[in-house]
Formats: sequence, structure tokens, C-alpha cells
Amino acid sequence: MPAQPPDFTLTLAVRDYECDLQGVVNNAVYQNYLEHARHQYLQSLGLSFARFHEQGHDLVLTRAEIDYKAPLRSGDRFTVELRLERESRLRFCFVQDIFREADGAHVLHGRLIGTSLNRDGHRGFPPEIEELLATR
Repeated sequence: MPAQPPDFTLTLAVRDYECDLQGVVNNAVYQNYLEHARHQYLQSLGLSFARFHEQGHDLVLTRAEIDYKAPLRSGDRFTVELRLERESRLRFCFVQDIFREADGAHVLHGRLIGTSLNRDGHRGFPPEIEELLATR
């Protein structure tokens, strides 16, 4: 069965200070790349984490499953792909992959699972997220 196409892609480049003494991107930096892509995806849809927070909805990650497959080095250009899926009634999942631009190498595969914490004590997503997840 062919893989589903991504909902969003973002191309970035590795900066020198993101690398460790071995000359490769430090493992923790990849989570920054993944988070930036998630934020850019929502912004591309006219949605904002800050606005959700102001409305009393905090979208938070509860689990991160990351498989590191190949390294990135300083100057490498790469693409982060993501697809949003509904994990359950109260959980969403961002399926994310990173590919090195020069050779297409699959650098990382991740499943980032989250939910919404609401200040009013009610469980559930903001209406905009619920609508987005309804198609998944």
C-alpha cells in the first residue's frame, strides 16, 4: 500500500551550532525541527498556538516516538514532511519524516502524539482542530 502524501512540507538547513563534536546534528535538535514544522503547518492553515492558548486551549505533546535513521551535518538542506492523524477521540498524532535534500536519504521518522488541555475543565479540542481532525 503506498504511503499517504504529506499534509505539509517545510525545507530547512542545518546551522553549525546545531551540531555536536562528532559533526552531526545533536539528537535533541531534531525535535526543534519537528516542532517548527508543526507550528508552520498550523500557521499555513490560519491557526495559532498562541490564539488557542488565549482561548483556554493548550495543545500539548504527550508522547514522542522518534527513529533516527541517518545523520544530518552542517549545511545540509532537508525537508520535514508531516501528516496529521486522529489517534483517538482526545488525541492527535503528527506523523513526521525528515529527508536529506542532496540524496533523498530518510533521516528520521517520528510519531508525535498530543492532546488538548483546557483551562475550563472540559476535555476536547478547539473547534478549529476538531474540524481539521474530522477529516482524518
